Amino acid sequence: MEDLFATHDALAVAELVRRGEIGVRELLDASLARLRRVNGRLNAITDFYEGDLLEKSIAAAGEGPFHGIPFVVKQLMADCAGTPTTVGSRFFAREPVALRDSAAVARMRRAGLVIVGRSNTSEFGLAPTTEPAFGGATVNPWRADLSPGGSSGGSAAVVAARALPMAHATDGGGSIRIPASLCGLFGLKPSRGRISLAPMGETLAGAGAQLCVSLSVRDSAALLDALAGGEQGDPYRAPETEGSFLDATGRAPARLRVAFLRRPVGWEAMEPALVAAVERTAKRLEALGHHVEEAVPDYDAEATGKAFGTVMCANTFTNIQVRANGRVPGPDDLEPVTRLYAEQGARIGAHDYIRAVQTFHRTGRQLGAFFERFDILLSPTIARPSLPLGTVRMDGTLEKYEEGLTPMVAFTAVCNAAGVPAMSVPLEWTADGLPIGMHFVARYGAEATLLSLAAQLEGAHPWRDRRPSGEK
Repeated sequence: MEDLFATHDALAVAELVRRGEIGVRELLDASLARLRRVNGRLNAITDFYEGDLLEKSIAAAGEGPFHGIPFVVKQLMADCAGTPTTVGSRFFAREPVALRDSAAVARMRRAGLVIVGRSNTSEFGLAPTTEPAFGGATVNPWRADLSPGGSSGGSAAVVAARALPMAHATDGGGSIRIPASLCGLFGLKPSRGRISLAPMGETLAGAGAQLCVSLSVRDSAALLDALAGGEQGDPYRAPETEGSFLDATGRAPARLRVAFLRRPVGWEAMEPALVAAVERTAKRLEALGHHVEEAVPDYDAEATGKAFGTVMCANTFTNIQVRANGRVPGPDDLEPVTRLYAEQGARIGAHDYIRAVQTFHRTGRQLGAFFERFDILLSPTIARPSLPLGTVRMDGTLEKYEEGLTPMVAFTAVCNAAGVPAMSVPLEWTADGLPIGMHFVARYGAEATLLSLAAQLEGAHPWRDRRPSGEK
């Protein structure tokens, strides 16, 4: 039981529970004990469920594919009945507890997941690291001086440590894929509208999404099956697919037309080690029978980046106003960059916001045209090989913050603007053994294509046995 998740994914353990080989209580007790030990080093879990709250969580778990599997939910974009959603902020830690689950959380419970805690995030998810002033920095299990990325870094850290097989994650500009890359995990950002964000609205002009980080491809696929689908009144809904996403992982993809990038769109160059990683991955794809060539999508990366800034600032201001319910943040209630974003957001006019949303839509159409020629776009997930703690700071100027932010989202954020699905797959490694995620993007609604390819790559180049040395 101590190292069960090092050898079994969530679906495999749920099968052991279903056959009566492991009891739900036995599994939860062992998992919580390991989580607490791991958390003492990583600072990844902000709240553990205990007493009545844990008992209610156990009772709420259904008989679905993940029956009895412990799970943590990120402190962002998802409410769990009976606990506050802090969004990584001191100001919102004083909020009343949620009265009901978000739609996706209710589906998690019906799928059999037992929610046992909440995971750490950067304040409002603004940083691609997980170092909030409230609660402190989460450490990457691969090396203690490195960040696990963000803003889903708490979830990624516990999965990389093999304390859980998967954990909830959200993605507004790369926050599933960035920590997946830095922690050696699989992370899929679904298409816009694939999973409902109810009762929230469109979230970042439609850029926000949620699912998980996981060790196996099929766990992410099965969770996507459980969470996919809209709720009444949702502003977006992704197209229906034939068959299940889990089924897609069991069949080889057709011969795919793959384009690859040697640098981010609009950049002059990228680190040679990352270019080499892309080239090796391209050769692996060719060996699997896919057509691969270098090609660059035609969109204005600078304009898309500016649009993102407008949308993020406006949403930060608005979300603080709505969630505060009349309360005014004090001088120490928000981190400096969060406050600066909110102040900028207060000055953004309706016409500026509409132009930013129109830029998102134009970018989506331009990527749509690119995916008429290609099925997949390949690049690194991040335009740097690792992320030392303190690289992206929320306690200084916006200029310094954005300097740290830019290479982290150079490949990922455009997928959020366009609403297309994208995934990070742990296929490459630095010279000193740190994971490098490879980024794969597909046309809108084509998660099944990505999952089929990911499973093929997982079979040809498995990564489960490559784990942080301290977790063995």
